[in-house]
Amino acid sequence: MAPIELIYDRGTILLRSTIGVEVPHFFKFDERVNAFRALAIYYLDTLRFFKEREYEVIDHVLNLVEGKLVVVRKFWLRSYQNEALKAWLMNDSRGVVVLPTGSGKTIVALAAIAHHRCPTLVVVPTLELMDQWESKVRRFFETNIGRYGGGRKEMGFITISTYDSAYINAEVLGNKFKLIIFDEVHHLPSSGYRQIAELSAAPCRLGLTATPEREDGLHIDLSYLVGKIVYRKGVKELSGKYLADFDVITIRVKLKSEEKERYRQFVRKYRAYLRKHGIKIRSIKDFENMVMRSGLDREAREALLAWREARRIAFNASEKMLALKEILSKHRGDKVIIFTENTDMVRRISKELLIPEVTYKTDDDERRAVLEGFRTGKFRAIVTSRVLEEGVDVPDANVAIILSGTGSRREFIQRLGRVLRPKNGRAVLYELVTASTGETRVSRKRKKALGENGVTL
Repeated sequence: MAPIELIYDRGTILLRSTIGVEVPHFFKFDERVNAFRALAIYYLDTLRFFKEREYEVIDHVLNLVEGKLVVVRKFWLRSYQNEALKAWLMNDSRGVVVLPTGSGKTIVALAAIAHHRCPTLVVVPTLELMDQWESKVRRFFETNIGRYGGGRKEMGFITISTYDSAYINAEVLGNKFKLIIFDEVHHLPSSGYRQIAELSAAPCRLGLTATPEREDGLHIDLSYLVGKIVYRKGVKELSGKYLADFDVITIRVKLKSEEKERYRQFVRKYRAYLRKHGIKIRSIKDFENMVMRSGLDREAREALLAWREARRIAFNASEKMLALKEILSKHRGDKVIIFTENTDMVRRISKELLIPEVTYKTDDDERRAVLEGFRTGKFRAIVTSRVLEEGVDVPDANVAIILSGTGSRREFIQRLGRVLRPKNGRAVLYELVTASTGETRVSRKRKKALGENGVTL
């Protein structure tokens, strides 16, 4: 029997010389090249399949980046970090590690790199995280570092890429690395980014996140893309010894009479449309279907606009500004991060209270200047709209204030994680919730899911 030949081809594996050979079910015959073809993600499964059947294989799939890695600084892993690393290694170096923000997920990944000392691709969501990863790699290793992102395309023994750049260049990067690390791996299952994993032949895969669950349910695909969850610890399990002790304080504010009347009008209009057409919103998919209807149905569009306006009134209730000022007065000596849902509220807070802002509109130079001023203590508070929830290291912050948000579990944990890094004293997260609105319901649901025993005022 002729040996089986495996060839990498633009994110796929070609299987040649298969006369009389049993072929894995994930391969499909491609008449254009007269060979079987499968996504590169099945590379390891393919090798195992033929090894079990004792077939001879000529393997041309991996064309690894050349180089070497020298560990220049010793690793000191905490007990849970060591447990996470061992659990991953025992699962054939594949799987997801779930640890709270600030607990040292990156150190686990660096230890994994040190263990294998092989060409590694690290995929991150932001340019800030690229910088942080490069700094830490240089601290622990002596090696050639490449970067894909921010206008650069440099391949090194350790290559750090944004999700966007890795997606665009997936076919090029797909057979160059033995280990691929997905930081904030909950981004990966999206329709585009998943191709980074599917078009990669890397046999070793590590995902890192504080919150693997996605609102759209696609987190179930992580087992296929990276591997199962091999280790998990929550915030409460690590607080006190490894993370700061913390309090979650919910402050309820009331709508003013004019705001309340406008809120009720918009909610009635939205609910009336749902009742009229027998629509029930139980999931994100249901809401997406509603959005699709709005493209063809003017009444549906008006109902969605009413929902959006009611939401805006609840998020931006005028009483929240008064409560915010009281909290800031109470924490004059602390480092405070203020989170809110939209940029209009960010701008209002920034102007009225003279607090530096960071939004998606903030250019890179200004963002770096604001964050550096916050780290050094020049600024005691900053306000942001959903851009500092991951990928930004702010170790001295000990107070987070949520004025508004989607209510998702991930969003809440990411924001809490901004103030949980080890420090003296307790951290505190305030959430300002508008009473008698949808905010109250999602606040209860979120904290119940987290198992937090917060205080409501």
